[in-house]
Amino acid sequence: MPNIAVTTWSLEQTAPTDLLPAEPPEGDVRIHRAEVPSPEFSRYLYASVGGDILWTDRLSWTYAQWQEHLERPGVETWVAYDHGTPAGYAELGPQDDGVVEIEYFGLIPAFRGKRIGGHLLSYGAARAWDLADRWPGLTDTKRVWLHTCSKDGEHAMGNYQRRGFKLFDTKVEEEAEAPTPGPWPGAYPA
Repeated sequence: MPNIAVTTWSLEQTAPTDLLPAEPPEGDVRIHRAEVPSPEFSRYLYASVGGDILWTDRLSWTYAQWQEHLERPGVETWVAYDHGTPAGYAELGPQDDGVVEIEYFGLIPAFRGKRIGGHLLSYGAARAWDLADRWPGLTDTKRVWLHTCSKDGEHAMGNYQRRGFKLFDTKVEEEAEAPTPGPWPGAYPA
């Protein structure tokens, strides 16, 4: 398969006051933390949210790799539910010196376009800012950052900017073009 150019944008908030919360969507949308590390559930979220936008870096992880990652102090998974059904998630990962990365964020395709994404991102960013309150020993958050790329959904960058994230870096790299994996092989048309 040929190579494609992929642009990656890194965005940040440097103070809790940078966060511009979205209005909650109508209906029964709730956000809960998955407090018990569960490789099965986290892999389900990862594959279901990223299956149509080429999230592949964690697909080869073993159960032990998922478990090790999820058990790191401060790693949190916040899940949005629409009428009790998982709709998407935000995964937070603490780094050195009070930096928290929103490592993964997104919605399962069937739940996109329902105003859940802005609400979930607002909630996830707020939880990144108060992460040390739940994890004794972590440094207070001084910066929250994330990245998105040209393979992500068309509304991703706008959502991040509307929530108060500011662009701080842009990179373009060549990647091998790959078929969309879906949440399981063959889930999406080629």
